[in-house]
Amino acid sequence: PKGTMAFSGKYEFEGDENYDAFVQKIGLPSDKVEMGRNCKIVTEVVQNGNDFTWTQHFPGGRTTTNTFTLGKEADMETMGGKKFKATVKMEDGKLVADFPNYRHTSEICGEKLVEISTSSGVVYKRTSKKIA
Repeated sequence: PKGTMAFSGKYEFEGDENYDAFVQKIGLPSDKVEMGRNCKIVTEVVQNGNDFTWTQHFPGGRTTTNTFTLGKEADMETMGGKKFKATVKMEDGKLVADFPNYRHTSEICGEKLVEISTSSGVVYKRTSKKIA
């Protein structure tokens, strides 16, 4: 299948667009807003067929890990720490997940991980470069 094994790797935050407008739209608490701004998050993805382990390493040692299988409901956690259930799908080589108040897509473009979150018309884009 298209896109198999393409996601595995380690990616370091490179830049983002529309961060402030997006976090206001989803109601992220202000302490979390500051923490996430230009945050050198390292995203580590392990893909084994349709099974994914998606870990975000934050400066200071905090990590968030979501484990999911394409097409099956999984327990997930948002960047703000909220727990919810979501089903991640693969559409045109992109991972697509509907979070409680936004839609998140992830794709690999060359050596970069490009993540786009959309909430009521506000589009937040985060780009990370592959480091491993």
